[in-house]
Amino acid sequence: MSKKDYYELLGVSKSASEDEIKKAFRKLARKYHPDVNRDNPKEAEIKFKEINEAYEVLSDPQRRAQYDQFGHAAFDGARGGGPGGDFGFGASGGFSDIFDMFFGGQSGFGFGGRQSGPEKGADLRYDLEIAFEEAAFGIEKEVQIPRTEECVTCKGSGAAPGTHPETCPQCKGTGQVQVMQNTPFGRMVNVKTCERCHGEGKIVPNPCRDCHGRGKVRTKRKIKIKVPAGVDNGSRLRMAHEGEAGTRGGPPGDLYVYIFVKSHKLFSREGSEVICEVPISFVQASLGDEIDVPTLDGKVKLRIPEGTQSGTIFRLKDKGIPHLRGNGRGDQHVRVKVLTPQKLSERQRSLLQEFAKLDGENVNPEQKNFFKKVKDVFGV
Repeated sequence: MSKKDYYELLGVSKSASEDEIKKAFRKLARKYHPDVNRDNPKEAEIKFKEINEAYEVLSDPQRRAQYDQFGHAAFDGARGGGPGGDFGFGASGGFSDIFDMFFGGQSGFGFGGRQSGPEKGADLRYDLEIAFEEAAFGIEKEVQIPRTEECVTCKGSGAAPGTHPETCPQCKGTGQVQVMQNTPFGRMVNVKTCERCHGEGKIVPNPCRDCHGRGKVRTKRKIKIKVPAGVDNGSRLRMAHEGEAGTRGGPPGDLYVYIFVKSHKLFSREGSEVICEVPISFVQASLGDEIDVPTLDGKVKLRIPEGTQSGTIFRLKDKGIPHLRGNGRGDQHVRVKVLTPQKLSERQRSLLQEFAKLDGENVNPEQKNFFKKVKDVFGV
């Protein structure tokens, strides 16, 4: 079977920095560590070894350069510390990095028991799509969030009511067992997660019927999200303790709500400013007029001065988006677009031709200046 690309395994680009590679590895190592994947430990172990192998190579500048040039062929036949071996001992410390993450920096062999204190639950993400006006003025939405919660029946113990978890007889409550190994470096002690209690240090002889001994249940919880006025695409709201349930009495994680704002038929925005394009006729632009302009608050009157040019922008103060952090609102900018008549009656055509003849003796200064520039550039 062909090996997967190391960069793809870590989810980074080939131009990723050492820091980016290290951060990606740490994130994936936490995700696929056997202690947090008890439902499918074999698959997690395989994935864990793959990302460790990739990090061993990409974290070492010399080995990374070889991999970039020759691919996996650069390390064919490698054993022990190289790619393909189990938990290598590369110069960049991938092996020790794993222990730094999960055992409080006590890398090496023969160290103490696993951390067994309370752990905060995982954070969750929810993408919320709202209307343009809802983003402008704020809204309260009720949504359903699928998440893991502490089992109400057993209060998170995993044991049936009236019973209690017991100390694991295999690891004596430490959550780990020690295995002696003979290596080229001598005899070493390898500390592994206890297979019987999966590292918890306790077993549940009489599991709870609702959570089946896990202490947690999967459910959908209705949550009200208060979206503040002025949010925009990509805004993120943090809702504390609305994430996954914690472990061993730890607090729940947080819920992060990402806002996506639907486009509007009439309005667009730049920060707290609203932009709107309004069409007017040739006659309105020439003679001036008072027109109705749509805003987020409803229609308002706008005076169009005589001789208005297409593309002219008018400002409507305090008709924009409320400021997200502060008082007041932005403005609305109205860009007028002068419409050229397309279907003319004979009478209209005759009048326009007469207008053109009259206007020919009084050339617009802007046109005169434009034609002068053309003559300077092209010499005609």
